[in-house]
Amino acid sequence: MRRADRLFQIIQLLRGRALLTAEQLAEKLSVSKRTIYRDVQDLQASGVPVRGEAGMGYCLEAGYELPPMTFNRVEIEALVLGARVAEVWGDPELAAAAQSAITKIEAVLPRLLRKSLADTALFVPDTPWAPAASAGLGVIRQAIANRRKLRLEYQRGDGERSDRIVRPVGLYFWGRTWSLAAWCELREGWRNFRVDRIQIVEAMDDHFEESDEISLDAFVKVREAERAACARDDRSCHAQSQPRDGGRSS
Repeated sequence: MRRADRLFQIIQLLRGRALLTAEQLAEKLSVSKRTIYRDVQDLQASGVPVRGEAGMGYCLEAGYELPPMTFNRVEIEALVLGARVAEVWGDPELAAAAQSAITKIEAVLPRLLRKSLADTALFVPDTPWAPAASAGLGVIRQAIANRRKLRLEYQRGDGERSDRIVRPVGLYFWGRTWSLAAWCELREGWRNFRVDRIQIVEAMDDHFEESDEISLDAFVKVREAERAACARDDRSCHAQSQPRDGGRSS
């Protein structure tokens, strides 16, 4: 990691945190504590309001904002590609937000970099199945953000239908389909639901609280444990890594 990138990451880590020690920062950035001490001193010398001292921990003064930043050509390509994916495979609100974000970025770029944005030759073609893949995505995104339960009418690949009440925690895009990671109250466990197989989705008035058992982190830990167990048993793990019907994936 370049030093400039590391300094930026230190600021990002300190934003919104009460206190981080040099040891914690060093672990997150894979450097020594001595490097963190030097970096913090350099940030303070350049006017960044980092408060604290070695041995006690550091925090960033409330209200501090980074100055406007520019992008290099590759970063612009990554942003444009991400926006184009959102335009094709996201719901209408997400597509409009992607277009708006690119417009705002273009407005603050230097003239030469604006040309790079316009000339980015990375494309995401529209496909006949894209609308079905993202149907209901907006409702699901809002439910995840607001911690609201969802009622689903779901149809498996074999045609079996079921009604589910779920606690949604994340959405995964697989290149052609989206899957919803959620705690299923019917099955009392984690399940993946292919979004294009959800016939009806409704946000409920019921909210749920995140906990050690019901959260995105908890879902990821369960999936990682399943893959590790599969590897230990020397079975094929390909099916475990894809959203599917039945078993753990509904």
